[in-house]
Amino acid sequence: MWTSLTRLREPMTLAGVFTLAAVALGLRFLPAEVLPAATGALAAYAVAFLLLALTPEPAWHRCKLIALAAMAGLALLLASLTPRLGVAQVLLVIWVACAVNLMSPRWVVGSALLLNAAFYALMLRHEFGAPLTMTLINMGFQALAGLCVHYARRAEDSRDALARVNADLLATRALLADSARDAERLRVARELHDVAGHKLTAMKLNLRALASDPTLAARDEVRIAQQLSTELLDDIRSVVQAMRDSRGLDLQTAIRALAAPLPRPALALHIEEGVKVDDPAVAESLLRIVQECLTNAARHAGAETLTVSLKNEEAGMHLRIEDDGRMKGGMREGNGVSGIRERVAALGGELEFGTSATGGLRLDVRLPA
Repeated sequence: MWTSLTRLREPMTLAGVFTLAAVALGLRFLPAEVLPAATGALAAYAVAFLLLALTPEPAWHRCKLIALAAMAGLALLLASLTPRLGVAQVLLVIWVACAVNLMSPRWVVGSALLLNAAFYALMLRHEFGAPLTMTLINMGFQALAGLCVHYARRAEDSRDALARVNADLLATRALLADSARDAERLRVARELHDVAGHKLTAMKLNLRALASDPTLAARDEVRIAQQLSTELLDDIRSVVQAMRDSRGLDLQTAIRALAAPLPRPALALHIEEGVKVDDPAVAESLLRIVQECLTNAARHAGAETLTVSLKNEEAGMHLRIEDDGRMKGGMREGNGVSGIRERVAALGGELEFGTSATGGLRLDVRLPA
């Protein structure tokens, strides 16, 4: 519901709605005998237009094509009913703008030429003055509308691609920052162990040698120095051990950075407490697998939510990804899925595909401990 309202507020959709409303106002000049038929045809055209504008593309593609064909037929019907009013010309401009968003340029051009030829034939039948001139003017407006929508769509695609690249860089930077922090923490731990620990051990041995001297053994200063050196050495060992116990790479931040620029699907991320990934190569592979599933869910499944869960099992780590979309036909493995298989195989893991409760894609990756 909220997704449909969001699409309704898009500039192109609002422009189409206002144009149809203006066309509806023009119907009041029609003769009474054709007014009911023209009103019904325009209302049906408006319903088809809203179906095109408000429904998600992957899941409703066939319905959208049927609605587009209905819009073409209704526009020609109105051209026959109202040859002098100019309603059909406006509706054909809207049709071309909608077709550019749904079909390839070759199909749009071919279909538009056929529609304009039919429009020209109707104008000849109704003995409209200068039908060829009118048809060519209409084609000019249609081309202008189609090009505006085409370049607006390209700009949106470029913006989305740039946002995805930026999110990819942010996610990779998060992993690299974590990896650099772990490397620095390990270096400091080694320095403490090798330098400070070594010198404290030597000092402790020297104090023990001093304590074996009968003249110094009874002095409190020697005993206290021995005690402090022992405690300090234990403290350094504890600090070194704590620094070596890495929390792992921050996968949660990196995955959320990947999903941030996508308006759909929403990400539901669940990482079990205690899951730790220390190897940057494993973290990178998990990140790319989630990224591919996000892209597939957005482009092909029409999903609203992608659920990602990561947990520990006896045999290792289990990553499950599923969306609430609906796959069209069977599972087809393209380059993205092949890349997932290669990544999982390189880590010695297992990959399984299945279907979610809603008919979307479910993916299970199990990696050895």
